[in-house]
Amino acid sequence: MRHSGIGVKHVLNAHMRPLVLLALPLWLVACGPDSSTRPEAKVPGSKIKKMIMGDSIAELQSAMNRGEISAESLTRYLLDQIEVHNEELRAVIRINPEALDVARALDVERASGNIRGPLQGIPILIKDNIETREMPTTAGSLALKDNYTGRDATVVARLRAAGAIILGKTNLSEWANFRSERSSSGWSAIGGQTRNPHDKSRSPCGSSSGSGSAVAAGLVVAALGTETDGSVVCPATVNGVVGIKPTVGLVSRTGIVPISHTQDTAGPMTRNVSDAALLLSIMAGSDPTDAATQTDHTEPEPGYSSALDEKALQGKRLGVLRSSAGFHEGVDAVLEEAIKTLKQSGAIIVDDLKLEPYEKFFDDSYEVLLFEFKHNLNAYLAGLPNELNTLTLEKLIQFNNEHSDDEMPYFQQEIFEKSQSKESLTEEKYTSALSRIRKAARTDGLDKLLREHQLDALIAPTGGAAWTIDLINGDHGAGGFSSYPAVAGYPHVTVPAGKVHDLPIGLSFTGPAFSEAELIGMAFAFEQAARGHEN
Repeated sequence: MRHSGIGVKHVLNAHMRPLVLLALPLWLVACGPDSSTRPEAKVPGSKIKKMIMGDSIAELQSAMNRGEISAESLTRYLLDQIEVHNEELRAVIRINPEALDVARALDVERASGNIRGPLQGIPILIKDNIETREMPTTAGSLALKDNYTGRDATVVARLRAAGAIILGKTNLSEWANFRSERSSSGWSAIGGQTRNPHDKSRSPCGSSSGSGSAVAAGLVVAALGTETDGSVVCPATVNGVVGIKPTVGLVSRTGIVPISHTQDTAGPMTRNVSDAALLLSIMAGSDPTDAATQTDHTEPEPGYSSALDEKALQGKRLGVLRSSAGFHEGVDAVLEEAIKTLKQSGAIIVDDLKLEPYEKFFDDSYEVLLFEFKHNLNAYLAGLPNELNTLTLEKLIQFNNEHSDDEMPYFQQEIFEKSQSKESLTEEKYTSALSRIRKAARTDGLDKLLREHQLDALIAPTGGAAWTIDLINGDHGAGGFSSYPAVAGYPHVTVPAGKVHDLPIGLSFTGPAFSEAELIGMAFAFEQAARGHEN
């Protein structure tokens, strides 16, 4: 999937104002009376901010257990931050009207000794293509603005069971950036243009743009994104946060607006590796309604947090993918500094490796997504428990044409139209393309390099610095790494590694299917070592 985006000079057109205000009635419900009259408001905002920006979820839990903060004071602070900053950042589409009530109930449970799980009282934002029972799931489109399903996606249900507060929904590239070939990452008809908090004139990347922006700006403790090709790792790298795209089949996709059943997955986006590992531990697991999760594999006990080891890089063989570098001298400098840190942490570096896709690899990859999108989206829409279950891709194209002033003021729907022209998944054009790209990404690609060089993982710069937002011409990122692990369905972890002109650059770790524990361990060790060098 492409990475799209916009920024600081974004003008609120008259047609866009009421769309952005969709969240305001819910915000007013969530806030209630003036927060300054509440006891929890006495907790210094500076103290809570320091915790959110610097502490792990485990440390926040300890602070709650000591009575230093409460779930309510934490939630209220974040709601205040969203109220102050979201009009400019456009990272959040909607606030959960039940958030404060849930926070209070969880505080009561904690006081009575009832701890549901490791996310007790932790506010989390959910990308708005993932279903939540009390809010609509829109994928950023006006066609789904009233898509109240009354149900949670499986991953959301798992987070709630662990005690999380679902704070609201994040903005995204509309339809997860699969509508136009000239899109701007982070723009949706409902949410407007998400911006990068490091430089609001620059892209937050897509399609999980709102999740990356919100975490980076301190509007939430953690967020969920989804990826088909780059839509977790790209917004993570340009917003300077940690992102994990899991192996396809590790995390359920039930209740998520789909693109591709062979590549889609949800993943955590957080400020540090330990929080991402914790969220992934909760999200992972089989789901009888998602056949991909029935794959036979063993998850670590008691979870991915057990992989967090500052010495995890010692003796590990890491291959440097130079074919995914060399597009910017500043990014190359960050990569070289990262390699130095990895070596100092005990890693063995195998350099000058290349992935060499066959001539039409990316054309075939696109073709597969076009076929799968029509099939999967129509099935999802037909299964909606509301009046929107009569929608189809064909009807969405018609809707966009009829509402073009609001839906297509900047870019069109060429991808929708191309997908609509495809036939069934039994077509030879689809099956042969899928076979070719899987062989190229797995057998002849990642698996071959890992095997021939006896590697524990491959590393590369996740992408370049965020580009300036351009609604007229669309995205123009310089380069990066996402397609091979996306097509292969393999895990991909990105960690902040440095900056170019004060803009974040991430380092990618990827490996074979279900190697999340090993990748998380190495990413954590790198994160700790890199932070040590900054001090």
